[in-house]
Amino acid sequence: MADLPAVPSIGQGTVMANLHSKPLCYVHYKGIKFPPGYNSVENLCFAENEFEVQDDDIFNVTYPKSGTVWMIEILSLILNGGNPSWNQSVLNSCRAPWFTTQLGLEAAHLLPPPRLLTCHLPIHIFPKAFFSSKAKVVYTLRDPRDVLVSYYHFSKMCVPFENPESFNHFLESFLSGDVPFGSWFDHVTGWMKLKGKSNLLFISYEELKQDLFGIVERLCHFLGKELDEAAITSVVENTSFEAMRRNDMCNSTMLPKEFMDQEKGTFLRKGICGDWKTHFTVAQSEYFDKVYQEKMEGLKGIFPWEHTRQENHLGKGLNF
Repeated sequence: MADLPAVPSIGQGTVMANLHSKPLCYVHYKGIKFPPGYNSVENLCFAENEFEVQDDDIFNVTYPKSGTVWMIEILSLILNGGNPSWNQSVLNSCRAPWFTTQLGLEAAHLLPPPRLLTCHLPIHIFPKAFFSSKAKVVYTLRDPRDVLVSYYHFSKMCVPFENPESFNHFLESFLSGDVPFGSWFDHVTGWMKLKGKSNLLFISYEELKQDLFGIVERLCHFLGKELDEAAITSVVENTSFEAMRRNDMCNSTMLPKEFMDQEKGTFLRKGICGDWKTHFTVAQSEYFDKVYQEKMEGLKGIFPWEHTRQENHLGKGLNF
């Protein structure tokens, strides 16, 4: 569904207001470029090397536009026993802080355990302390063609992101990894190297769309937070696309125009699978498939969107 840092402070808002008045200058850290205004090399370095991970931390990790905000809402509800009061009264950026930013780090330090933390970090700059901890990661991934389309529309309305010249130009940038947060292919293949670890759970956007109730049950078991049927039903009902669109705590309408220009688009836009088919030409689709096959060598056949291509229906999930 979406991907939001904490609401900018007044000082950051001043920076945001000037971002589109001149060419963007992205923040670069270890080969990855990050949106300016709320990211800095210092904060990213701290997140990687000094962030203190607690054993009961729960990390919500995604590549942009892969269901980040959807998973925040699901995990928030699970942690609150299915009661929607927390989701409906506290901004998602405060419930699940983006700890790689200054504001997010401050919010993370205020959270009682178990902390829910969010980021788009690739594996090579994820907090080092995680790897010697019992903390858990929920990694959500999505058909990269739908990611690309959602990212394209998001970049047109989000001020700290460069406005795409055209869809075709953005497709080229996405396939080459020349977009904020780097290559989708590198991000996914990097994290997939940890598959099989007991403290890491992979979930696909497509599985969430196909069987949300079943995935919530799976997440509850992974987190050791068993809920009864009524509580799980509440999680499902309060994380429907329409429910989230109505919830100002997660639909981005609370963000200032200096950060998110709502006149240029809707943050929670469609929330569907297969929207790429309305954007890709035949030539673009063939080109994308060629690059995908080259970059995903060794991981073919395990993702739901590959089953849709082969069998014209959703697959049975991730074959781990």
